[in-house]
Amino acid sequence: MKSPYVSELQPNSILTGIFLVQHKDIRQKKTGEPYLSLILGDRTGEVEAKMWDNVAEVMDTFERDDFLKVRGLLQVYNNRLQVTVHKLQKQDETSVDFTDFFPASDRNPDEMYGELRSIVAGLNSVPLRALCSAIVDDPEVMPKLRIAPAAKSVHHAYLGGLLEHVLSMCGLAKLTAGHYKDIDLDLLLTGVILHDIGKIHELTYDRSFGYSTDGQLLGHIFIGLRMVDDKVRGIPDFPPRLLKLLEHMILSHHGQLDYGSPKTPVFPEAMLLHQLDALDSRMECMRGLLHKDRYVDGCWTGYNSTLDRSILKKQKFLDEPDTPPAPAVSAAAKEAVAAGGPVPSVQQPPRPAPPPRPAHSSPFGEKLLGALGKE
Repeated sequence: MKSPYVSELQPNSILTGIFLVQHKDIRQKKTGEPYLSLILGDRTGEVEAKMWDNVAEVMDTFERDDFLKVRGLLQVYNNRLQVTVHKLQKQDETSVDFTDFFPASDRNPDEMYGELRSIVAGLNSVPLRALCSAIVDDPEVMPKLRIAPAAKSVHHAYLGGLLEHVLSMCGLAKLTAGHYKDIDLDLLLTGVILHDIGKIHELTYDRSFGYSTDGQLLGHIFIGLRMVDDKVRGIPDFPPRLLKLLEHMILSHHGQLDYGSPKTPVFPEAMLLHQLDALDSRMECMRGLLHKDRYVDGCWTGYNSTLDRSILKKQKFLDEPDTPPAPAVSAAAKEAVAAGGPVPSVQQPPRPAPPPRPAHSSPFGEKLLGALGKE
């Protein structure tokens, strides 16, 4: 088993371990010499790394997505853990266990897929059940949906993340559909199951997460619509108006035009789908940010551009000792404020009396001390 993991790293210690290169940048010192700026990671997190010396000898021996054996010093810089790399060496991928390096859902993929099939089988609408079954049981879709992340980096960005996201939203759909009048639960669940199905082709996830050519050219919304259209053609007498509702839900699930939705939600199931998607993705984004936070001290994480804020580390905040209370305001000051008058100044403790002056025989000295005493 790999050791150490990123989550086990401690400052002011010597590090020797194997990590995946998630980011590589060759920069220049003020002297013009190159240095390496890296982000190294494994399935538990990531850590910044810098290599300052002997860089020319190794900078072309590896690339992003390679595995490196690293030796260096762990220190805290700008409240973040950072590795100063002294030596590094590329490792053959046959010598590592991939499961040590790529983040994955804590849930078993077979168990999750079984749960998804059970939800599909429970749909009362015959055409919607037929459509979801045709996609979920497709031998091309199945292996991809089992391991696809839900995003490159924003939320559920780990193997199995898309399936976990869908199942979480299905649970939310069942909880909320009964709370609002006249919600069609079958239609809502179908929208949940299929809203991000295009991500199995939009994203690449055989090594680090990225975008496929189709993902960059078309995006998961268009890809998902095309997948649905292909399956509907094989279902006799699929209601065309029901198909239009489902297509609108897929098109509008981001909620706003500036968030990438070609349309905004215009009926209750579409709006609820968008809200459940936003809720689940933001809560997972918060959880992931707290889990991967690289700040060593303090009660706040670093700034997150997706949430547009830093996140409070609640338990650390609760465990910190309280700050000393502010000085109490006197009753006279409170009365003065209430009356609109000037606030009396805070009485200062009396100054200690000056020490007695020594006797001097010089008249000039006596006059000088007397003048100083008047200040």
